[in-house]
Amino acid sequence: MEFSALIQARYSVRAYKPDPVPDAALQQVLEAARLAPTADNRQPFRIVVIPTAGREEALRRIYSRGWFVQAPLVICVCTVPAEAWARRKYDGKPYADVDAAIVMDHLILAATDAGLGTCWIAAFDPAAAREVLELPAGVEPVLFTPLGYPADAPGPKRRKPLADLCRVLPG
Repeated sequence: MEFSALIQARYSVRAYKPDPVPDAALQQVLEAARLAPTADNRQPFRIVVIPTAGREEALRRIYSRGWFVQAPLVICVCTVPAEAWARRKYDGKPYADVDAAIVMDHLILAATDAGLGTCWIAAFDPAAAREVLELPAGVEPVLFTPLGYPADAPGPKRRKPLADLCRVLPG
């Protein structure tokens, strides 16, 4: 799909078909995430792919919306802050969460290109996520998305006007 059409087509899917995600499509999505740029190319992230079948109750502890477990897969992007680059020379700003956001963005756009749906989820219980996913110390869950075929249709995109979001300095 042409990139402009792809970013127009992507939306937050909140209803999923139970149809399985083909392995080739999952690999395409994961490869896009792997290729995402990260600060200093450190790749301080881990991706956990969770089949939902039989795990619905545990996954609802992480995020309680019913549609979260409708898709055949749920994906979590985690960070490993100890591996991340930080802007130490100036203010020490860590970039692990920025890297995770870029990884998730690549993942959801690749999913859209493959005809799959996603929904970016940050409002989850991190303690439950650590427990359910059995994450080792030093690995932090940052973002989740279901991954499956949409069973709904996109509504109108509500976005602020570009003029409210962008400022061009005089040249």
